[in-house]
Amino acid sequence: MTASVSNPACVRVGTRPKVVLYNPQAVFFTFPLALLAIGSELDPERYEVVIIDARLETDAPSVVLSHLEGALCVGVTVLTGAPISDALQVSRAVKRARPDLPVVWGGWHPSMFASECLAEPSVDITVRGQGEETFVEIVQRLAEGRSLEGCAGCTVRLPDGRIHENPARALAPVDKFRAHDYDLIPVERYFQLKGKRQLDYISSQGCNFRCAFCSDPFVYGRKWVGLEPNRMALRLKELWDRYQFDDVNFQDETFFTKRERVREMAERIIESGMKITWAATMRADQGVRLPDDVWAKCKQSGLRRLLVGVESGSNEMLKRIRKDIKIEQVFATAEKMVQHGIAGHFPFIVGFPDESGASIQESLDVAKRLRSMSPDFLTPIYYFKPYPGSELVIEAVAKGFRLPDTLEEWARFDYVAGLPGPWVTPEKFELIERFKFFHELAWKRVSPGKRLIQRLARYRCTRDFYRWPVEMLFTRWLVPAQKLS
Repeated sequence: MTASVSNPACVRVGTRPKVVLYNPQAVFFTFPLALLAIGSELDPERYEVVIIDARLETDAPSVVLSHLEGALCVGVTVLTGAPISDALQVSRAVKRARPDLPVVWGGWHPSMFASECLAEPSVDITVRGQGEETFVEIVQRLAEGRSLEGCAGCTVRLPDGRIHENPARALAPVDKFRAHDYDLIPVERYFQLKGKRQLDYISSQGCNFRCAFCSDPFVYGRKWVGLEPNRMALRLKELWDRYQFDDVNFQDETFFTKRERVREMAERIIESGMKITWAATMRADQGVRLPDDVWAKCKQSGLRRLLVGVESGSNEMLKRIRKDIKIEQVFATAEKMVQHGIAGHFPFIVGFPDESGASIQESLDVAKRLRSMSPDFLTPIYYFKPYPGSELVIEAVAKGFRLPDTLEEWARFDYVAGLPGPWVTPEKFELIERFKFFHELAWKRVSPGKRLIQRLARYRCTRDFYRWPVEMLFTRWLVPAQKLS
């Protein structure tokens, strides 16, 4: 495929050309919201949109191939890590069957490595950042046989083989886009696979903050756009009337960016009569600034859980990674959550480049204090992984750290689980792994038969004594750890 494409011969005159969208294999069953967003933005009178989710198919490549007749292009959303392997398999299968058919990659990995992804012969176009307007323009140009040079927000391979990066596209207000058409996906199937009637929904894009370990500042330029709250509540009510879900999981990066928006949304949910619960993300500094009446409105409207990124228990490290919060704000927000009966998810990251043992210990101590505040608080601990595009990774690479060179290597990159980076010694890794096991066991709700082992775990945590972890070895032999990505 080149940047100048004629209408594929298999698109018959008088029929709607098909746009095939593919979600690669993954572990969890979150709705494919990225594909839902770009598929909904395409005019249904002009295009037939087909979303194929590998998590729902026993032979996803065959399903994709069965939809190529009449197709205008195939779009694939690609996360860094294991999903790349499946994305490559399907993209290559498409090219073998239809060498003329454009394959478009979008999502986090192509947003950070737009040109590098085009080193793969089966990928013709990459989309950077917000994809709705960019993908619509790509599809329109392909349908009209026009060149993709000048199409903002995408990178393309030119007829002579050169890679051409078009200008960036400005972040557009999400209110200008069409409402997501959940009819494009089998909603009931996702409910079944999740084991609960939980709707995934996204009400904003981007993030205003500058965290040095995160790729958001690189992808979105520290900009944020969100849906108008009345429109959001009306749409949720429409979806609730149709699907009768029990819970909404907001997939926003920073849901509480604008407090008045949250207040209005909570009020509209209460007025609507929907009997739902919901979960969202919040920064600790946002929780401190949130007025008590908004906390109360959120709880009344169904707020059940908040994800509050702590990242480090050290104020010095928080300053270094530009998190722009303080530990005192984390505890103040946690106290508000206890007061209102809201569960919490407080993730930590340890093993930043050159992080001291004292800094790691501060994180473990803060995690213990948070867990002791409520049995509904979780404090997962992850190792810093050099996620591409982040400021810390740029610094690490400048000091000699090597990132993967190929898509196959990136497919083996696991930023959730697995071994830490080179900045964590084997001794420190052993300590952290033992702490994670006993810390989890010490505070969670357990059956009466497990209370003795829980008391042992609390004893270990309060005294930081993790030697001879026979309980951990036996439990992990009995129940192997779940693969996360």
